[in-house]
Amino acid sequence: MPFMKLSIIIPTFNRVELLPRAIDSVFAQSSLPAESYEVIVVDDGSTDGTSQLIQQRYPAVKLVSQANKGVSAARNFGLRQASGEWIALLDSDDEWLPNKIEKQFERLKDSGLQVCHTEEIWVRNGVRVNQMNKHEKAGGDIFARCLPLCVMSPSSIVIHREIFEAVGLFDESLPACEDYDLWLRICARYSVAFVDQPSIIKYGGHEDQLSAAYWGMDRFRVRALEKLLGEEASPLNTELDKKSLVVEMLSKKNKILLNGAIKRGNSELESECRSRQQRLGLDIS
Repeated sequence: MPFMKLSIIIPTFNRVELLPRAIDSVFAQSSLPAESYEVIVVDDGSTDGTSQLIQQRYPAVKLVSQANKGVSAARNFGLRQASGEWIALLDSDDEWLPNKIEKQFERLKDSGLQVCHTEEIWVRNGVRVNQMNKHEKAGGDIFARCLPLCVMSPSSIVIHREIFEAVGLFDESLPACEDYDLWLRICARYSVAFVDQPSIIKYGGHEDQLSAAYWGMDRFRVRALEKLLGEEASPLNTELDKKSLVVEMLSKKNKILLNGAIKRGNSELESECRSRQQRLGLDIS
């Protein structure tokens, strides 16, 4: 491997039946000598025998445990335990294809960049499905692409730890869209490398996915956009084109939320949206 040690972080909660597929896909990676990486599984308060599985079946894995605090806290806990110069994330319900890491480090070396993501395969309820155009992935300056919705999957990411030192970790106050929030903060500052061959398989359709657990995901995207605007050291303070794109997207999403709140009689959300409109001077006409 052309770089220093890689730390692979796998957060998990009550996925003892899915977790082996994810871990096995790490150990199946090509051109990844054992001394060049570590695997950290963060057990986020599982009650299904996850810790016993790791201890008995995967002695080479570093197991760390915490009380159930959610995926952001679990990833952050793993990041604090990591010793690698480079970080890779893998959700416990996903799977890497065998040459993922090899291709990413080749791309990182060629590009000189510090963040890399990949194309992916989607499988929902056991059936492969096609991504819509809005999910199309790319490399370079992808900040504008990041604004409507999340366009990088955590399971596809390899990132230098200096990036986290510069932009911070996952926002543990966000119950969902925590990845959208982090990619916004990263892509506002950095270009990203991209491997255009599918390198991960994302599995969907199971009940414990965050997208199934929370309604109105734009509620959390709006919070992330507003937070980005409010950062004192935000690059948006000097890159006014990017700032105008953020304000435009925030106005659009706030309007959608407001109309939905009025339609459903959600007075609390309606009040929140109108307050945001007045506070930030948003145009929602």
